[in-house]
Amino acid sequence: MRHPSPAPARVLGLACSAAGGVTDLRARLVEPLLADGWTVVVSATPTAAAWLADAGEDRRLAAATGSAVRSTSRLPHQPRPHPDPLCWVVAPATAGTVAKLALGIADNQAVTPVCEAIGARRVPVVVHPRASTGFTAHPAWAGHLAVLRSAGVRVVEGEPGAGIAWDAVLREVRALAPPAPGAPPAPGAASAG
Repeated sequence: MRHPSPAPARVLGLACSAAGGVTDLRARLVEPLLADGWTVVVSATPTAAAWLADAGEDRRLAAATGSAVRSTSRLPHQPRPHPDPLCWVVAPATAGTVAKLALGIADNQAVTPVCEAIGARRVPVVVHPRASTGFTAHPAWAGHLAVLRSAGVRVVEGEPGAGIAWDAVLREVRALAPPAPGAPPAPGAASAG
């Protein structure tokens, strides 16, 4: 079933998992993307949804985007609550989320549509891993990242221990699709003149 209302032209799907910094998602990623002219729809893993709710960020994200944060699947007879995105961003992506994306394990609302997007290869996918050195040193880690890259996923790695590289994720999205006409220039962008 299709989204019940006309789909906005520039929809970005944002999937998040429970890593430190996820509660900064609205201020550091969603609001700049909205300013760039994107319609942003957010899906969260079950644990990320609990973290967002505990911080009151689920309500603030819904108010900012106009759409509820999804963490559970709809029933087959229910309409799709989010339109189809033109781009997916997964940030932050825990080690578990990275592994699921690489292996195609679609077991929650945040991961399922991104796994489908990776397999279909119709829209770009940006993934920003956020995992401790214990996970990144695991023998499977490099292979998971290699699988994602081989599928065309843009993996944005940050510096270990430096927190979420929100600016790097924004740069990657802006490289894929510049801000919409009429959107204010991105911070740090050179002005024409």
